Amino acid sequence: MRIAALSDIHSNVFALEAVIADLKQRGADVVVNLGDILYGPIAPRSTYDLLMENNFVTIRGNQDRQIYEATASEIESNPTLQFILNDLGQEPLDWMRGLPFDHQLTDDVYLCHGTPSNDLVYLLENVESGFAQLRSDKEIIGLLNGQPADLILCGHTHTARVVHTSSNQLIVNPGSVGLPAYTDEMPVVHSMQSFSHHASYAMLGNLRSSS
Repeated sequence: MRIAALSDIHSNVFALEAVIADLKQRGADVVVNLGDILYGPIAPRSTYDLLMENNFVTIRGNQDRQIYEATASEIESNPTLQFILNDLGQEPLDWMRGLPFDHQLTDDVYLCHGTPSNDLVYLLENVESGFAQLRSDKEIIGLLNGQPADLILCGHTHTARVVHTSSNQLIVNPGSVGLPAYTDEMPVVHSMQSFSHHASYAMLGNLRSSS
């Protein structure tokens, strides 16, 4: 089984179009979308419409929740969120509400956005220094919270990375389709950047297809 893994599109329909065109040339048995899909100031509705044309296995991210859980005061103070909600309409909101937090694709393959228990926590990176540093093997295994899958696909950090743990698990973050760099204030002020403007996704091949 060949899996294409996408994450963190952030309403960048142009980057998504490029990724879809590329993965069609490469071929995949299944395409997974790891969340943070429509939050961004580019083209939320067009991104949604393009995704509806494709049969992707999709989970939600923290900023998908931010859109449909936003309070009136949060919307009033956030021009980007106002634009997103005005552009989307009701149908995409209902779709996002229905997305699962995580997904067991097969016995061997598990999907999450952040960690198996928290979509706001980076699974592979510590950002206490203000930029991304790889967590220790012990920290990563602890954050897996007993998830036993051989292959774990995660997003959230916008940083493409592959880690093989001492528990003999492969963790793959495909990076970001639509937002290669950002600064956030939580849990501390930090910047994440891929050092490339290119859209990023991962292609994984020769996987067992047991379920």
